[in-house]
Amino acid sequence: RIGAYISNLSVSMMDPNHFLMIMLSRFELYQIFSTPDYGKRFNTENTNKDVVQQNNTLIEEMLYLIIMIVGERFSPGVGQVNATEEIKREIIHQLSIRPMAHSELVKALPEDENKETGMESVIEAVACFKKPGLTGRGLYELKPECTKDFNLYFYHFSRAEQSKAEEAQRKLKRQNREDTALPPPVLPPLSPLFASLINILQSDVMLCIMGTILQWAVEHNSYAWSESMLQRVLHLIGMALQEEKQHLENLNEENVVTFTFTQKISRPGEAPSNSPSILAMLETLQNAPHLEVHKDMIRWILKTFNAIKKLRESSSTSPVPETEGNIIEEGSRDQDKAERKRKAEIARLRREKIMAQMSEMQRHFIDENKELFQQTLEELATSTSRVLDNSSTVSDTKLTALGPKQTRVTERRQVVTCILCQEEQEVKVDNRAMVLAAFVQRSTVLSKNRNKVIQDPEKYDPLFMHPELSCGTHTGSCGHIMHAHCWQRYFDAVQAKEQRRQQRLRVHTSYDVENGEFLCPLCECLSNTVIPLLPPPRGLFNRLDFSDHPNLAQWIRTISQQIKALYILRDEETASKSEDLILYILKYGNIILPKGFRPDFQPNLYSESIKEMLTTFGTATYKVGLKVHPNEEDLRVPIMCWGSCAYTIQTIERILADEDKPLFGHLPCRQDDCLTSLTRFAAAHWTISSLSSVQGHFCRLFASLVPNEKSGNLPCILDIDMFHLLVSLVLSFPAIYCQDFSGVSLGTGDLHIFHLVTMAHIVQILLTSSTEENGMDQENPNGEEEVAVLTLYKFLCQHTGSALKEMSSGWHLCRSIKAGIMPFLRCSALFFHYLNGVPAPSEIQVTGASQFDHLCSYLSLPNNLICLFQENGKIMNTLVESWCSDNEVKRYLEGKRQAIRCPKSGGDKSRAPTLCLVCGTMLCSQSYCCQTELEGEDVGACTAHTYVCGSGVGIFLRVRECQVLFLAGKTKGCFYAPPYLDDYGETDQGLRRGNPLHLCKERFKKIQKLWQQHSITEEIGHAQEANQTLVGIDWQHL
Repeated sequence: RIGAYISNLSVSMMDPNHFLMIMLSRFELYQIFSTPDYGKRFNTENTNKDVVQQNNTLIEEMLYLIIMIVGERFSPGVGQVNATEEIKREIIHQLSIRPMAHSELVKALPEDENKETGMESVIEAVACFKKPGLTGRGLYELKPECTKDFNLYFYHFSRAEQSKAEEAQRKLKRQNREDTALPPPVLPPLSPLFASLINILQSDVMLCIMGTILQWAVEHNSYAWSESMLQRVLHLIGMALQEEKQHLENLNEENVVTFTFTQKISRPGEAPSNSPSILAMLETLQNAPHLEVHKDMIRWILKTFNAIKKLRESSSTSPVPETEGNIIEEGSRDQDKAERKRKAEIARLRREKIMAQMSEMQRHFIDENKELFQQTLEELATSTSRVLDNSSTVSDTKLTALGPKQTRVTERRQVVTCILCQEEQEVKVDNRAMVLAAFVQRSTVLSKNRNKVIQDPEKYDPLFMHPELSCGTHTGSCGHIMHAHCWQRYFDAVQAKEQRRQQRLRVHTSYDVENGEFLCPLCECLSNTVIPLLPPPRGLFNRLDFSDHPNLAQWIRTISQQIKALYILRDEETASKSEDLILYILKYGNIILPKGFRPDFQPNLYSESIKEMLTTFGTATYKVGLKVHPNEEDLRVPIMCWGSCAYTIQTIERILADEDKPLFGHLPCRQDDCLTSLTRFAAAHWTISSLSSVQGHFCRLFASLVPNEKSGNLPCILDIDMFHLLVSLVLSFPAIYCQDFSGVSLGTGDLHIFHLVTMAHIVQILLTSSTEENGMDQENPNGEEEVAVLTLYKFLCQHTGSALKEMSSGWHLCRSIKAGIMPFLRCSALFFHYLNGVPAPSEIQVTGASQFDHLCSYLSLPNNLICLFQENGKIMNTLVESWCSDNEVKRYLEGKRQAIRCPKSGGDKSRAPTLCLVCGTMLCSQSYCCQTELEGEDVGACTAHTYVCGSGVGIFLRVRECQVLFLAGKTKGCFYAPPYLDDYGETDQGLRRGNPLHLCKERFKKIQKLWQQHSITEEIGHAQEANQTLVGIDWQHL
């Protein structure tokens, strides 16, 4: 700034021509501009291009210096400005490059002696603040009315910034359908001491320099000049015109305009050269085809010239002679109009010619391929009519997911494309297996008791999930499909690549090959197994024939007989290997098997390739869910598969409920594909498992609701999550049904199981609800439903030894039941939708108050759920009595059993206090005092806490750094933008700027959504792939 001030002061005290001659001498350019035919010398091929390039660069720099001297007058004393206008100009030119955040803008602006920029006082006058979204920062955008103050040759621009600013401003003008010219802005008047500076622009030497460069451009010699040089000359001419226009507009009687730039550029050169005037050369360049980018600027100059001419005429300050420019300007307008018309006509004819050629090619192709074209039309018409037929059938009927009124839907052919070999294949039971990349992980997202851990995974029985959902197994997928053999080759290649690495170069990557992890070949999403694609498994052996439909009591009796027969046959097999065979024959020799029951039948439904993939995914779910070594023969494998299906559906239902979205219609494609494949897999896994073991699981699950003499030590009704029980019962029931040839439909079993579990869940809600009567208005206190609920509640009170609190209001109980059972019904609707393929009715694809009634209709339930107890009164009285007589139920009702809560404790002062965002525990991170030994290795407090709170995954807020930390295991982690923003929509990681921070609810919800969707591990993988420095951090010490 001081250098510019001294230059301005020196030039203002010198003769302009003398100053310019000194500059030509200093830049060693005098010889060039004093030689008339300099430009013509470089037509020959032996020209030294390096010398010419050097000369061009010197000319460009000299012109830039002149622009700086004349144009930089925003310093108090040089121009008639104040400090506020100076900072405004700085902000305008920074925002001309791109919209900027508050912190970026502060760094880019110059500071005064007090280390302040003064931005706050003027920013609202020149910029609009755009609030941040879920990502990014709040940005300041330049107001449209301030773009006229943009100066392409702003002296604080670097070359890169100048180029970006020019491109941004031209793009903005194109969007607004304006000329792309970037004229110099109107500058403030110079102070009296520096008023003579502008005479440089109309000095003889300056006019000679301008005329010479324009002459080179007219001659179109590619060596003697550059476009940058011409752009600077046009900018200087524009500056001179703006000055003259400003002088004329501010003219009064006392002043005389001495700045006559327009008159001087209208005069042709003197003899002997007789060169054309600057104005004439501009008219010539306006139509030059090689200067398309500068045409708008030249037009602006000519337009401004005419405006100044009119101003002079109106003011009559000095007569403006009729020059050749006036005549040329009139002629150029007509010429320009004719040229544009001619080009438009040429373009129209060319378009017509191309369209005619394309039409001819289409006709020629159709003539050559008549048969193929006709066949395609027929197939299209057939498929369209088929779709219309199906849609009309489905839309005209009431959609029901199960039961006698189950909607029959014809399954369409599913043809998919492998992302690795690009080969298409139909999904069929006897074809090669197609698979989806998937990621299975342990999860505590829905946990209500984070202190509960599996002590001995080898002996743990996962058959019954506790309602606390302390730890589940979640499955996610990116939705990309491969052939099973293509995936196997790809995974083998990834393993071989890792093994070829030298040990000394091996570092932690975003995926762990030893644990079966890999990146999806297409989207690089973290995966650790694959889910096989299957056709609807129920369609393979299920007949929707409800002609011989037994009621619930008859069905329970039949199933109990079949279970008893299975127990007998299993005992017979055991006894045949022992010495008790004689005693066994004496005891059970007269047992007759139920009608149509053939326990010797073994199903075989899938190809070997699909069976292999069923085993692969089942083993992976078992290994990850229990944290044990893979063992495909373990009897718990099918249980873990059913549990993963149920838990994944529960998490998605919870996400949709939290976001207040309808149950259907708003799932992303990848989640929809994942649920479809996962449900079909879980429904088919029993076919590759030991049939007797799956039958044994069903017998124990069924005994938790319908006790028998061999039920043994089973959990009480309060210790079972009913949706997990429903999924496990429905998916294990085909192991019993496949040996039943009595003609009863599989759908009958699904319906009775669902009704039975629903009634158990209602009893569970009534036993555990803390409903209190209050003074709220009751809609229908004496309605049929309310009376039925009250009757059931009194029945429960009778069989629990009066441990239940007396209630006189059935309305409150009804509200409690509907609120408690709603998540179960929503999960059940998702489950049966993906299991049976029945489309969801439009009523539950939108949110509304009547969701309960529509869900009941879709699931074959009466709107009054207590009707289930009334329709099956005798059998249900027996079952409810058995449920309530359990000692654990009585202990709970008597208050002897309390729920365990997640502890929330504050810690001491520490260097790095860290808050767990999942459970609220305050931890001491990165401190040796709080290190813990985990699996034989010292780890930090956060890493140790993830294994207790989040099954190895955690989200933490580093309080003093205002930084969110994601961890997954011991070797993977990343930092994430915190949900705290300042007033300018920016985060302040490290608290360096010190601005007050406020919680942004939208960003907090985004972090919460990542946790609910089990996307933390995926987010870490993407972050580590994008930033390799994250791989080298010792995350286990945090």
